[in-house]
Amino acid sequence: MPNSPSDGAPRRVTVRRRGPLLVEGPVEIELEDGTTVSSDRFRVALCTCRRSRRFPWCDTSHRARAEGGPGPREPGD
Repeated sequence: MPNSPSDGAPRRVTVRRRGPLLVEGPVEIELEDGTTVSSDRFRVALCTCRRSRRFPWCDTSHRARAEGGPGPREPGD
């Protein structure tokens, strides 16, 4: 799976303001510590605010921040 879609087409990544990155799947993500997580879904939402309890997957925690909640968490919080 890494580095090459099975059909040869490039992966599409959609950037949303104040939201997650939407990536057409399946995907394999390498985290900062070198571990990998994968998803075989047709589209995944990757957290960009680092508030998600399911990081790197988005769980919509960014909505609280957009509504005036606290800013982004630091890793390990």
